[in-house]
Amino acid sequence: MTTPEHPSLSEQDLEINETWRGILLGTDPLLRRGRAIFRFLPSPPRCKMCHAPFGGIGSVLMRLLGKTPWKRNPRICGFCGRWALRKGPGGAEVPLSLLFADVRGSTPIAEQMSATAYGNLIGRFFKVATDVFVETGAIIDQLVGDEAIGLYLPAYAGEDHSRQAVRAAWSLLGATGHGTDGEPWIPIGIGVHTGPTFVGTVGSEDTFTDFTALGDTVNTTARLSAAAATGEVLVGTDAARDAGLVTDGLERRTLELKGKSAAFDVVVVRSEPEFEPTAPPSA
Repeated sequence: MTTPEHPSLSEQDLEINETWRGILLGTDPLLRRGRAIFRFLPSPPRCKMCHAPFGGIGSVLMRLLGKTPWKRNPRICGFCGRWALRKGPGGAEVPLSLLFADVRGSTPIAEQMSATAYGNLIGRFFKVATDVFVETGAIIDQLVGDEAIGLYLPAYAGEDHSRQAVRAAWSLLGATGHGTDGEPWIPIGIGVHTGPTFVGTVGSEDTFTDFTALGDTVNTTARLSAAAATGEVLVGTDAARDAGLVTDGLERRTLELKGKSAAFDVVVVRSEPEFEPTAPPSA
C-alpha cells in the first residue's frame, strides 16, 4: 500500500523512515529511555547516543549487552550503531554537516615512492583523520583512496554540528603539518558544507547493506574539497553562518563547481577560525 503524500512509499517504509529520523536526530523514544536509565550507571566515558558507560562497574553489564565502542566512532556503542543498521534499507533526510578531506597531488606523490611507503603515508593520514573525526563527534563515512569523509549528524555531533565540522577541518590541517614553518607531511584540501541530506542504509537485506549519506549536499562538499588548494578549507556560506564563523577578514570566493548549475559562494579558512559566542541557554 502507498500513501497519498508519498505515492512510492508504503506505510511500512514511512514508519522505517520516521524511525531513522529519530535515530539521526537523537529523538527516538527508545534512545531517550536508554539515556534515562544508563545515565545512573557509572562511569564515563559514555555512548553519545544512549549514555551507556564504557568505564567503571557499569561497563561490565554493558559489555554483555553489546554496548562496547563502535568501530565507526568509538564514542558510540556498537549496539546503537548496529541497531540503526538492523532497521534495514531505509533512512531519512536530515540536516547535517559534512567534511571531505582530499590529498592534493596524490598521483605524483605515489609516483615518487614505493607502493609500501605510499600505503604507510595514506595509512598515517587515515589514522589522523579518524582521531579528529572521533574527537569532534563525526561518524566516519569513508576512508578510501586518498580521501577521508566525516558525517556530522545532530544525534552524534549535537545541534552545533556545523561548528564541529569547521573545527575538525582546522584540527586536521594542523595535524597534517599545515600552518607551520615547514611543509606539511601530506598536502590536503578540505571542503565543509551543511544542508539536508539523506542518511541511512543502502543495499539489500539479503546481500550487503552499508550506512552512508546521499544527495546534493554530499556532492557539493566533494566538489569543494576538490577545489580547495593545499592548506585551505572551503566552507559553504550556509555552514559558515550556522557555525557562527567570524568571517571578517576571511577571503570569499564564488566558484563554478563541476556539475552544479549555479555558482557557489564559499568562505576560505587558512588560519584558526573564530566563532561568535554561543548564546546562553534560556531560563
